[in-house]
Amino acid sequence: MASSHFCLLFLPLLLASIILLNHPVKCEDEDDNLLQGINTYRASLNLTALSKNDNAECLAGQMAAKFKDQPCTNTTGSNTVPGTEPVFSDYPNLLVTCHLNVSNTQDGTIMPACVPGLEPSLVLTNFTETQYSGSLNDTKYTGVGIGSKNNWIVVVLTTNTPTGSFVPATSSPDATSLASRIGSIYHFLFLLMGSIFLLLN
Repeated sequence: MASSHFCLLFLPLLLASIILLNHPVKCEDEDDNLLQGINTYRASLNLTALSKNDNAECLAGQMAAKFKDQPCTNTTGSNTVPGTEPVFSDYPNLLVTCHLNVSNTQDGTIMPACVPGLEPSLVLTNFTETQYSGSLNDTKYTGVGIGSKNNWIVVVLTTNTPTGSFVPATSSPDATSLASRIGSIYHFLFLLMGSIFLLLN
């Protein structure tokens, strides 16, 4: 009797996990808002929209995590005088974490901004009405990755050239995608076998 009640509880969970497996939940957060704002800004200049680059997003997230404890001042983020940006001694490690190397990122641009509370309209103006606007107006950039932590948000722009594509250094996107699909299949098979086992008992 207890197993039949467990089955009644387990089957809806199985169905929910299958639905979520095929339709991941997307959150509307600071990063998505900024991407939408940047693409609207570029559209107003008759420029093509920037497409998401997962590897650049990884690096942006790593950089935002490095900046997170720095306070917002008149000399940080988009207010920084070019050439005086902080240098991270472990930058090569950040690239390795994101499966990147210097040769496929050298034409990219990293743009950090510090905005208290990451208020969306202020975040956007920190990119479109500062020294960063020159990069956002540049037609050579085709992709973007955005990461945020605390009051910091980092935009990484990519190109479609080998030296700015942010293509993974160790594996191709197809291999990553295949590994993800295989993981999903194993997840589904595990749930299916569990439900069959419960139904047989």
